[in-house]
Amino acid sequence: MNTEHAAYHIANELGGLELLNARYHKQNFSRHTHEGYTVGVIETGAQRFYRTGGNHIAPKHSIILVNADEVHNGCSATENGWSYRAMYPVPAQFANMTQEFTSSRGAPYFPQPVVQDPELAELLRLTFSTLDTSDNRLLRESLVYSSLTQLMTRHGRNYPSEHLGANAKPALALVKSFIDDHPTADISLEELATLAGLSPYYLLRQFQRCYGLPPHAYQTQARVRLAKQKIGQGIKLLDVAMECGFHDQSHLNRHFKKTVGITPGQFAKEIGRNIIQA
Repeated sequence: MNTEHAAYHIANELGGLELLNARYHKQNFSRHTHEGYTVGVIETGAQRFYRTGGNHIAPKHSIILVNADEVHNGCSATENGWSYRAMYPVPAQFANMTQEFTSSRGAPYFPQPVVQDPELAELLRLTFSTLDTSDNRLLRESLVYSSLTQLMTRHGRNYPSEHLGANAKPALALVKSFIDDHPTADISLEELATLAGLSPYYLLRQFQRCYGLPPHAYQTQARVRLAKQKIGQGIKLLDVAMECGFHDQSHLNRHFKKTVGITPGQFAKEIGRNIIQA
């Protein structure tokens, strides 16, 4: 059966934990980033995806790991598509947990895009199932903490150091912060380069090297994140598209689904359901 389905949900645990239960056949995620980590388990089929400078295949029962703000994409590696369950914990949620059991501060880095760990995969599946079906808060929180703690201790490392010029790193961070704070700004590469005190070519090359996307593509991702916030506020989708710098609603729909995996309308429906249940 080649039908596609994607259900998005926000669990209350950890102050709000994004979850996705999806079955895709023809879905082709463009290169994008998430504010949170991707921690997924392949249920059926296999997924092909780009991460950390190379392409990878995640077969059935394997665990997919993508670090926060790390560029990746995704499509089916089989003729019949793939299905998976995933959660998207943000770095602050991981960082709060690491303070309890390790001297290392901050969020972990997962060097392996695909992990074969049957015991942990089973624990993650149990966690997903429990978050779907149980209202026992003690059980739900216990499984979330147990699965993420085991994930960090078994497969997490410290973030690798970045090899950039002394002046380049803060300049690039300034450009990134500007795009994050003003995602709808109509700004040119030359204007961003002036802001950073770098040449346009050097900015373009080093920004992509540092953040995995060129500035214009990163701006699109920032606009999608802003759209998610506005949809959560109950703003109409056409107004969201206009307020977030998209040409029209179809332009928003295209980029939103390629990034989030569901349409803005589906996202709005799930957000509304979460608010009612809360």
